[in-house]
Order: sequence, then C-alpha cells, then structure tokens
Amino acid sequence: MTPSTLTVLRPGLVDYRTAWDEQRRLHDAVVAGDQPDTILLLEHPSVFTAGKRTEPADRPSDGTPVVEVDRGGKITWHGPGQLVGYPILRLPDPVDVVAYVRRTEQLLIDVCAEFGVATERVEGRSGAWVRADGRGPDRKIAAIGIRVARGVTQHGFALNCDCDLSAYDRFVPCGIRDAGVTSLSAELGRPVPVAEVLPVLERHLPTLF
Repeated sequence: MTPSTLTVLRPGLVDYRTAWDEQRRLHDAVVAGDQPDTILLLEHPSVFTAGKRTEPADRPSDGTPVVEVDRGGKITWHGPGQLVGYPILRLPDPVDVVAYVRRTEQLLIDVCAEFGVATERVEGRSGAWVRADGRGPDRKIAAIGIRVARGVTQHGFALNCDCDLSAYDRFVPCGIRDAGVTSLSAELGRPVPVAEVLPVLERHLPTLF
C-alpha cells in the first residue's frame, strides 16, 4: 500500500445508498486485486446513518428515516457542505485497525491546521476535536466510522466544512451528549466550502499510509 498507487475519485454530490453500493463494488475489486487502493471524496444529500452501536435514544425524535449501516460507531449525519471520504485501502499485515483510525485522525487534524483551526484527539472518542474554550465545550469537527473486511477498509470520515449545523440538533451525534459539533466555517467566521478544502485534503492523503 503506497500513496503512489492510490486512485482518487471525486463524484460530487451522491445519494448515500448509491455511494454505499459503489463502496461495496470497489471493496470487492480491491480485495480481488482487480482495483488499486481507492478513495471516494464526495458530498451527500442530507441523510442520517446509524452504525452498529447506535442506541434508540440517540435517534432523531421526529421520525426522520435513518439508514442502517455496517460500520462501527453510532449515529451521524451527512449533508451538503460536509466533505466525506471513503478510503478503500488494503491494510498491511498484521491488520491494525486502531493504527489506521489514528492515521485518519492525523489526516483530519493536519487539514484543519492548514486552515488555522487547532484540533486534537480526545481520549476515548474518535475524530478531530476543537477543545473547550470561551466559545463552548469540546466540539467535534470531523467524525470517523470504519469497517475492515478481508483486510480492506470501508466507510471512513466526514469533515464539516460549511454545512448546516442545525441538522445535529435533531439527534445525539455519535451518541455523545456532553459535547458539541462545529465546522471550519463556524470556527473561522467565514464560508469554507468543500471545494476549498478538497485540494488541501488530497495533499494530506499520504498520511493514511
């Protein structure tokens, strides 16, 4: 697995289920050796997805439909203004899922740093976080939820660029009740569209390796 063999696909705004089908197709191809390591970088129309550890109390209280998925983690939201990455990568043997999650976190931390937003890890909670300050409690700016099957990764990460954060008011993001959610735009006080973040994130993709 090397950055030089990574195929980057940028399909734009894609329905969640359509992208999930494409993930599974790519996953089978990478497992079979018919496709090099590949990452999908895209946006979704508004959708809630629930990982295997989602609890009933975490779900939207207004009956909004939720897509059940086979990744780890709990419930999250995807929508326009959020940059979603689905790396389909063959991990080196022996497979170390925790190390892969840490590399993904570092990628997100480094991207945020390029925009002047300081983020870090929070013990026991995956993703990239802006720590508590005068503006509020700890708040998540990027989420991670992955699955590894036959040594190849699926699902991935979501970085809030300039999305509508009110979507997070309708459920308990990632099952965490004592922290907030933020975006690059909210932290910087200016619009930071996905198109601006995309090339920066692409430059940092070698961190995944």
